[in-house]
Amino acid sequence: MTQIHDRAPNASHIQLDGTQKRIAEQAQSRVAMTMFLVCIAYVVVVGRLVMLGFAEPGEARYHSAHDPTITAARPDIRDRNGIILATDIVTSSLYAEPRRIVDADEAVELLSSVLPSLNVEKVYKRLTSQAGFVWLKRELSPAKESEILALGIPGIGFRTETRRFYPKGETASHIVGHVNIDNVGIAGIEKYIDDRGLRSLQNLGFARNTSMEPVNLSIDLRVQHFVRDELVQAMERYQAIAAGAVVLNAKTGEVVAMASLPDYDPNEPATALNKESLNRISAGLYEMGSTFKTFTTAMALDSGLVSMNDSFDARQPLQIGGHTINDFHAKKRVLSVPEVFIYSSNIGTAKMADVVGIENHRKFLHRIGLLKRVPFELPEVASPVEPKKWKKIHSVTISYGHGAQTTPLQTAVAGAALLNGGKLIPPTLFPRSISQAQDLADQVVSPKTSDNMRYLMRLNVEKGSGSRAEVPGFRVGGKTGTAEKVINGRYNSDFRFNAFLAAFPIDDPQYVVLVIIDEPKPAEGQKSATAGLNAAPLVSNIIRRSAPVLGVVPNFDKGSQPMLVSH
Repeated sequence: MTQIHDRAPNASHIQLDGTQKRIAEQAQSRVAMTMFLVCIAYVVVVGRLVMLGFAEPGEARYHSAHDPTITAARPDIRDRNGIILATDIVTSSLYAEPRRIVDADEAVELLSSVLPSLNVEKVYKRLTSQAGFVWLKRELSPAKESEILALGIPGIGFRTETRRFYPKGETASHIVGHVNIDNVGIAGIEKYIDDRGLRSLQNLGFARNTSMEPVNLSIDLRVQHFVRDELVQAMERYQAIAAGAVVLNAKTGEVVAMASLPDYDPNEPATALNKESLNRISAGLYEMGSTFKTFTTAMALDSGLVSMNDSFDARQPLQIGGHTINDFHAKKRVLSVPEVFIYSSNIGTAKMADVVGIENHRKFLHRIGLLKRVPFELPEVASPVEPKKWKKIHSVTISYGHGAQTTPLQTAVAGAALLNGGKLIPPTLFPRSISQAQDLADQVVSPKTSDNMRYLMRLNVEKGSGSRAEVPGFRVGGKTGTAEKVINGRYNSDFRFNAFLAAFPIDDPQYVVLVIIDEPKPAEGQKSATAGLNAAPLVSNIIRRSAPVLGVVPNFDKGSQPMLVSH
């Protein structure tokens, strides 16, 4: 026991020594770690100082105070022939470091002498805010930059930025779109390419100061110019509130031209905020009037329940659920299917729809894409509107273009399907080959139905309401559409929405053209303002100017002409 008591203090001393040793080792580890972190911090600071030494004056302060993606580059946007529609240019923007401003009042006074449009109160608040960095004026001209530099104001500097420039101005504004002050796409193809990955690359710093592949569109700027120019003249001639047109490759779905007026200058994007600047072709919803008779006729023929040799009694108005259906130019007799089409008979068309049936009518319009949102690259695309529950009165009125709303673009795309052999091809703003289009195509009507519709549309230009759309040598086919607009909840015959759906050359359609004119007035010397008097001539002018540059060879050999089916 004595020996045990004698050894106990020695064990305690051994335990204490071990504890002290561990504490010392931990302290040494902490010191080493602290020294290591200090060294890292020192290296970072020294490296930063070296970077600052090589940086341009004010550059480091700019990067620490502002998002660097503002100088991110964007790819050029070009038409199908390589003509630039959008590109980056270098510009200077004025900034201030308020903490370095000696006299804010004097600085504001001097800056106002060069930039009289400056908001003096706002600039003064920014200069006295004690912030590290504030913008004063973005995108200045070189001349203004030189004048401000000559003022020698301490704490004032310039930052080189990338600005988007649209050399063709309004010509293709709704297609190309525009960017905001920070070079971020917010409309049109500009937004599309951002949403497809460009913005992510910019945020990661991979799209700055680098050369990017240009974005090539299917648009032909020459045709785009012709289309817009004709729309401008038509709006003036018919005193319309709006107009629009689209030229579509019937075999590939490529949009060759698309314009909507009023439009805007993408170099002044604030003008795009005007509600009148809506892209009416893809984002406008309208009752397309008698152009819908094209689809009703195709539906009836494709169902097998109606043939080209059938006739419909149009001697008396049609009574449906308290509504009376009349013909605008009533023949008051039995009409053959071709006559129903070229005379644009509401009564005959409604009876064709009745043969097919309400549900099959609705299914057909969905199948050819008229009542489904069209897949398209532009973010500005509207969704069609149809009755929640179809009744007979809905089927009757929709058969001749009232009671359902769709976009003009969808009308053109569906029209192309009726004429190109029956294949519905989604539209695109990018180049696409015929083989690529065939991979995407859906057969929506039979080739025989397509043959019949080409015959009827050509007949309508030769013998019917579309005669003013004719262009010698290019064998145009088409269908007019004159729709009364709803004013204060009622259809008003004094306010019209006119359209013309056309294709050329109709024997083997290469291109589909659709034009719209909103609230046209009678032209000088005319008493009426129907589509045959304004939309049809507009189509003729567009085709006459566009066909040669599109490589469509005119054919003046009359050959066999379609014969009007007996009266």
